[in-house]
Amino acid sequence: MNDTMVTVVGNVATNVEYRESAAGGMARFRFAVTPRRYDRQNGIWTDGHTSFYTVLAWRSLAINLAGSVSVGEPLLVHGRLKVREEERDGQRRTSVEIDAVAVGHDLTRGTSAFRRVVKAEANLTHRPTAEEAQGTPTPVA
Repeated sequence: MNDTMVTVVGNVATNVEYRESAAGGMARFRFAVTPRRYDRQNGIWTDGHTSFYTVLAWRSLAINLAGSVSVGEPLLVHGRLKVREEERDGQRRTSVEIDAVAVGHDLTRGTSAFRRVVKAEANLTHRPTAEEAQGTPTPVA
């Protein structure tokens, strides 16, 4: 396959939107990536231009994102890069999406506690609540 795979490090910019479809769950959120450079002349770190990406995730990754990720958290996102150009209202627009294959917290900036998902938990038909994400979610019939 000729997909362009990328790994980006940044922060969650919006709440994770979770939806169920016939093909399984889908999650979507905006992701902000700001490069930092060391300015040797002034002896300080400076931020570069922030790039925003729409991250899409499917099936079990979508469910786990919805129960694990909040705005502002530092993440690593690995997936297929998709750049789309379209004309809307007479203006040319470009959108950049990452179809996520794997997502994880950036452990250089904090700690995380991993909890393996039990098979029955993977068959949830609703977005996990914060309480469920902390405990053991119960499948919905």
